[in-house]
Amino acid sequence: MEWEQRVTEVWARFDEVPEEDFPALVESAVEGAPPAVAAFELAGAFDSTGHPDRAVPLYREALDLGLTGEHRRRAVIQLASSLRNLGQPEVAVDLLTAERDAGSDDLDDAVRAFLALALVDVGREREAVSLALGALAPHLPRYQRSLRDYARELLG
Repeated sequence: MEWEQRVTEVWARFDEVPEEDFPALVESAVEGAPPAVAAFELAGAFDSTGHPDRAVPLYREALDLGLTGEHRRRAVIQLASSLRNLGQPEVAVDLLTAERDAGSDDLDDAVRAFLALALVDVGREREAVSLALGALAPHLPRYQRSLRDYARELLG
């Protein structure tokens, strides 16, 4: 069985596995994976089981090892979220602002959502609401233009 399939299967069982056992299962599943991906997946396991302090160094390691593509963007989002949870929302704002400005893909709304959370934590609530509403607007069946306009209006 390939490591990708093992990782997918382990994550599919997340709700069935005791939290304390999950990181070890992920560590076993990533055997043979590229080191950057292995570090990313293990970081996610620690993050998802309430250990952002153990996840942060692994996210950084994954990024330093050259993680690419969707994994890289997910690592930035998850790193920023962990840093926010560890009381470093300013760093999260910086990371997510850079990520938002770096390009566009199907994770754009996730970047905006986590950036909105970090903005609230640094006292920039109006900007956070504007960002969240702007991200929500395209998904509505009606009122898209109105909501986009109101989102911009919040920023003055």
